[in-house]
Amino acid sequence: MLIELRIDNFAIIQHLELDLGAGLLTFTGETGAGKSIILDAIMALVGGKADATSIRAGADRASLEAVFRIPASSRAEIQALLERENLLDEPDTVTLARELRREGRTVARINGRSVGLNLLRELGDYLVDIHGQAEHLSLLHVKSHLGLLDRYAGTEEALNAYRQTFHVLRGVQRDLVGLRQSEQDAARKTDLLNFQANEIEAANLQAGEEEELRQERTRLANAENLASLAQQSLAALDEGSPEALSAADLLGQVAQALSGLSRIDSSQQGLSDQAETLSEMASDLSRELHAYLENIEFNPRRLEQIEERLELIHNLKRKYGSDVQTVLDFAVRARAELETIAHAGERIAELEEQEDKLRQELAGLGWALSEQRRAAAGRLGEGVERELADLSMAGARFAVDIQFEPAGNGLILPDGRTVAFDESGLDRVEFLIAPNPGEGLKPLVKIASGGETSRLMLALKNVLAQADYIPTLIFDEIDQGIGGRVGTVVGEKLWQLGRQHQVLVVTHLPQLAAFGDRHYRVSKHVQNERTTTQVEKLSQRTREEELAQMLGGVSEANLHAAQEALALANQYASQPDHKIP
Repeated sequence: MLIELRIDNFAIIQHLELDLGAGLLTFTGETGAGKSIILDAIMALVGGKADATSIRAGADRASLEAVFRIPASSRAEIQALLERENLLDEPDTVTLARELRREGRTVARINGRSVGLNLLRELGDYLVDIHGQAEHLSLLHVKSHLGLLDRYAGTEEALNAYRQTFHVLRGVQRDLVGLRQSEQDAARKTDLLNFQANEIEAANLQAGEEEELRQERTRLANAENLASLAQQSLAALDEGSPEALSAADLLGQVAQALSGLSRIDSSQQGLSDQAETLSEMASDLSRELHAYLENIEFNPRRLEQIEERLELIHNLKRKYGSDVQTVLDFAVRARAELETIAHAGERIAELEEQEDKLRQELAGLGWALSEQRRAAAGRLGEGVERELADLSMAGARFAVDIQFEPAGNGLILPDGRTVAFDESGLDRVEFLIAPNPGEGLKPLVKIASGGETSRLMLALKNVLAQADYIPTLIFDEIDQGIGGRVGTVVGEKLWQLGRQHQVLVVTHLPQLAAFGDRHYRVSKHVQNERTTTQVEKLSQRTREEELAQMLGGVSEANLHAAQEALALANQYASQPDHKIP
């Protein structure tokens, strides 16, 4: 629902701020006062055409901004769209803005971030439906007709059942395509996979083997140097020289001396223990160095074997993975794929049988869904024609055209026809209309815009009130070519539509305007030789005066007629079946 609207320097509007509410909102005023300019601004905010010619004379730019409350009926879809584009700020409101610049550039924003016009239109389709502007008229988009019919018919359960089966079928078909393609490439692929798996398995790789081989290669390549360093360490530790004792002997002397010291001064027992530990560690170190020295291997042949093994591992990694484990995993996958290929024929036969069963099941579900739609289509047509009769279009006819499209690889229906299908079912749906008696039914999208179309849209909207999720409906020129009596009927229907939607109406008929939950007067004024538009929310007294003015001028008779029109509208609204929620 549109809750705030701000317009700056747009056409003859210098500055305008409107706080709008729910229900039926009527806008009245003299021709040229700027009523349609307000609607043009809203249309621009939801992605409609707008350019530098709309900028107020003398200004560099025009700024438009609207705040919408996100309706519960389409909150999930709108929030998903905003999250997809990283634009979601508040869960319950969204702000749209448009800036037109004199040099021709236009900037669109959602929640303060710049966006493309296509995204603004996509979001606007969820928020506003403008009737009288065919460019932004949702019912003139054939793709919307099936969804409206489904919501009117209450096909949710049947449609969900159909879609579940449809997606299972599509999954089976994707698997079949993959298996059939694999079967065509089976001979070539089998040879390749066998070669790859055999090459890896013949290498008999072990996890962690490469690191162990690298360490062993380092030891073998440096065996002479390692032996020399170990011998030097042993000489210093155990052998000493004629001029100096070995480290082990010196540590033994230190341990013996400190042992004697601790016997005299028991407080130094800790020093004696440390010396004894160091002497024992030196003995352990000597034994380990002797063992290490004995195991140092001078083996050029072994070094050559290790180099060859590491080269083999390197080549396998270059082909199949970044490390030994990845290479081993590749071999496992190759064997699994070979197994799949070997049994592809059996699996294809299983999936083909499953596909046939799913096609039969889907055909049955699609047929039942279509029957439900066709039954609802008849009711919808009758309901719209009744509404049109109330709106002085008694000879108009309305119908929902539901067709099957033949397709060679479609679903086989119970009557033997083979028809196309998609996620929404078997039906191709389009609304048809014959506005005048004697004319044949034609696609709704071919009907020209204007008052007649607006009344048709009103009839449709009233019948589809529960099914139509767009929260804000705008009617322009809806009173074109109708008189006061029909104006009252149109007012009743717009008021009733306002129980399910926010409805904005520009009108010249006082009988219609009297039904507004809120009434705004649009007027233009000249100040300093500049024309500007102003909008005033009317009180009860000023509303009577405005309706009287619309009836021909403020006179006692016209004021009385205005009061009667308001009383009639209040009487209609106060009936038990017409309570505002």
